[in-house]
Amino acid sequence: MIKTLLSGDAPRSKVLAIILGVILVCLAFAPFLFPGVRTVDTAARICVFIVLVASYDLLLGYGGIVSFAHTMFFGIGAYGVALASTHMGRGFDAVFVGALAGTGVAAALALLIGLFSLRVRAIFFAMITLAVASAVAVLVSQLSNLTGGEDGLTFQIPRALGPAFKFGDELFGVKLNGKLLAYYFVFFGALIIFLLLLRIVNSPFGRVLQAIRENDFRAEAIGYRVVYYRVAATCLSAAAAALAGSLYAVWLRYVGPDTTLSMELMIDILLMVVIGGMGTMYGAVIGATLFVVAQNYLQNLMGAASGLVEGVPVLPELLSADRWLLWLGVLFILSVYFFPTGVVGRLRQGNQP
Repeated sequence: MIKTLLSGDAPRSKVLAIILGVILVCLAFAPFLFPGVRTVDTAARICVFIVLVASYDLLLGYGGIVSFAHTMFFGIGAYGVALASTHMGRGFDAVFVGALAGTGVAAALALLIGLFSLRVRAIFFAMITLAVASAVAVLVSQLSNLTGGEDGLTFQIPRALGPAFKFGDELFGVKLNGKLLAYYFVFFGALIIFLLLLRIVNSPFGRVLQAIRENDFRAEAIGYRVVYYRVAATCLSAAAAALAGSLYAVWLRYVGPDTTLSMELMIDILLMVVIGGMGTMYGAVIGATLFVVAQNYLQNLMGAASGLVEGVPVLPELLSADRWLLWLGVLFILSVYFFPTGVVGRLRQGNQP
């Protein structure tokens, strides 16, 4: 059963299997294992970013295509739900219509970009996606009547997913309300999308995509239409990113340029892919979990460490909570140095005889 769900792609490492199992259990029971607003919010963000990073891994890790427009597709999905909920009301129909519309627009835009750009060399395609993403970000900021501009859009989600909705008293000390349902809406949505992506990369389509990544001239010589496969991968990746954006919008109940369209977010996605391991899918789980946890709790840990070494020359300044971004960069450099193939790649290498 588990092998079927994983599409035949086993972790191929006992340590990796244990880590993935622990992450799955922690995310599945996060509201009960880690009660608290901040911890549940962190778990929800991990779920969303696992899907977002996995969708980018399909493009970069399996297709060998470098794109800087991934946050654009993520933002389109988020704005789709926001606009639909604003104009249609707070029903589930608005959420699903917005998610489908955002996914369709993202896939169509990816198709246009792919058809016009994927015939050129990789570096030029990357520059074209960067230009398009920047243009869309500026457009969203300027269309304040439609998108809310720099302030973004705050909207209402279905009542069943709101904190005011209650379907019971308490279970193991956790309030049974709409916020709990919203978390599991995000969790199961992310799980289904991730399993679909895992199925795609382990299908014949995924195998051909990997062959093109390794040697596109040879793949074309034996009869595969390289541009067709690359465009298809771009569209699938964009659609999955848009769905991740839809889940993020439902969880935050807010959409803005800084939360979905920023270049900083694009850099974060790249970091998560590299840390976890490109071309593995499971790397998205490891990379997103490590990065989001570090992003949310590294500052607190450094503040505590600074207090412990108070009185020691230099160290309190170096460990100041204000310098958490510096140490996050150091951790990234160390991870690349010691895990050049990512955490998943290194664990799988260690499991080989």
